[in-house]
Amino acid sequence: MITLNGVDPHMIANNLQPSEPIHPGEILKDEIEYRGISQKKLAESMGMSYTVLNEVLNCKRAMTTEYALLFEAALGIEAEPLIGIQADYNMQKAKQNKPFADRLAQVRKVAATITL
Repeated sequence: MITLNGVDPHMIANNLQPSEPIHPGEILKDEIEYRGISQKKLAESMGMSYTVLNEVLNCKRAMTTEYALLFEAALGIEAEPLIGIQADYNMQKAKQNKPFADRLAQVRKVAATITL
């Protein structure tokens, strides 16, 4: 394990991963509840179906670039961090997927035997 000044880089606060990934919908749901905004009215103002909005807010649908831009226009919350949070969420979920982790390990074994 490579350390920086004797400290494992994975143990530095800025490098820690939450035990459960955070979906951008969780953050947005808290924000609209704090602002007292109705999901139905927000969906209508964004030109989005209530069902789609509710699925994003309840972490059942991914944050797309288009959705992030709509949230930015409606709420003034920048789109780029929302997309970054979604990417982090996707990465952490993929790493927690046991069959996929096994597949990655197999690919790494095969790749290690290939000479370039």
